[in-house]
Amino acid sequence: MNLKVGDKVVVIAGSSKGKEGKIIKTLKKENKVIVEGCNIIKKHKKGNGNETGGILEVEAPIHASNVMILDPKTKKGTRIGHENDKNNKKIRIAKKSSEKID
Repeated sequence: MNLKVGDKVVVIAGSSKGKEGKIIKTLKKENKVIVEGCNIIKKHKKGNGNETGGILEVEAPIHASNVMILDPKTKKGTRIGHENDKNNKKIRIAKKSSEKID
């Protein structure tokens, strides 16, 4: 998976299609990501002695194939490529604009 925590992505499929957000968490074994403000579900939580219960709205995981990283130059979805920099370190680049992705 080429996505990392903190990447800005756009959702390209599903009920949250078109929304943009930042990756909060990656689930590498399941090949899923949790995007801030996207794929909101309602979760029923039972209260205990310290906390109150209720219906919470939380972000659910989205499959990594349903998000695209935002191109730093055009601010649109793009695929990710890899190149080696001058120190022979592998870096991620945006395929559309050949810009480096931080």
